[in-house]
Amino acid sequence: MTSLPHARTSESSDAPEPEDADASEAEPAPDEAHGRASRSRAARRALGVALLAGAVGAALALVAGGQTWSESATSFARGRVPVSASGSEVTGLPNALALVGLAALVAVFAVRRAGRFLVSGLLALCGAGVVVSSLTGMGDDSALREEAAETSGLAESTIGAVSTTPWPYLSAAGGLLILLAGLLALVHGRNWPTMSGSSRYERTSRKQAPAAEVDPERPEDLWKALDRGEDPT
Repeated sequence: MTSLPHARTSESSDAPEPEDADASEAEPAPDEAHGRASRSRAARRALGVALLAGAVGAALALVAGGQTWSESATSFARGRVPVSASGSEVTGLPNALALVGLAALVAVFAVRRAGRFLVSGLLALCGAGVVVSSLTGMGDDSALREEAAETSGLAESTIGAVSTTPWPYLSAAGGLLILLAGLLALVHGRNWPTMSGSSRYERTSRKQAPAAEVDPERPEDLWKALDRGEDPT
């Protein structure tokens, strides 16, 4: 007679408690939260690097475009006259692409989803274009020949050895920074904030705002309702 209650007690002690099962199922939650936090930190770091790289790269390419890229000399009146060509005279592509890249860097935060991906790709292409056009422009001496023709007054003027300044390389370095900003936007851009979000929430809050009560006995309330686009009747 005394063995039966003892058996029930042993069976109840062996049964798993439901609270322990729920706790074991909730264990992955901290890992997920940690993963989201790490992704958020990585996105913030990438955002800061992209903004800095894109702005500095575009400024560097624009400044380099106005500097002297190549120098030489031409014959004139039994002497040699130095001639030079700036980056914008050699090729206007780096400056134009730097401006487009700067606009694309700002536009990244104005679009979402597929639009952000396309703008990020445009930003990366602008950076690559600045690099290629800067490096290929160093070997182009047509601007120097035109300068020599204007100096000597001859349609065909010869120039001596051409020397290249460091500015084309600095322009190419600016293109690399723009390219880096575009690649960061392609990888982390989906986690960056957007400028359209705040205005969207403001429009929503305005739509949900309750309409003011209109007193039909007060004419000023009727006029205010009409100004708001409401029907006072």
